[in-house]
Amino acid sequence: MKRRKIPMRKDIVTGEMAPKKELVRVVRDKEGNVSIDETGKKSGRGAYVSIDVDVAKKAKQNKTFNEVFSVELDDQFYDDLISYVDHKQARKELFKNDR
Repeated sequence: MKRRKIPMRKDIVTGEMAPKKELVRVVRDKEGNVSIDETGKKSGRGAYVSIDVDVAKKAKQNKTFNEVFSVELDDQFYDDLISYVDHKQARKELFKNDR
């Protein structure tokens, strides 16, 4: 059986490469709106962050996405990102043995 290539992406907060499935994509569309891309298929400029609450909190502290996307984001976006990452991390822990 042929081994599949695992797509790798870089976490913009830590700078580490990780499998795409272990990251959350954040996208800026043509109008400059920044949102969490739950499907990973929205059009626009994307950036990735690890499914780790500490990394998401570090992104908020450093305002990482403001620099990456050259936009001014409010704290509500970062709070939404932290809660989304927390939810994904909990699901990952809950279902890690079901593979």
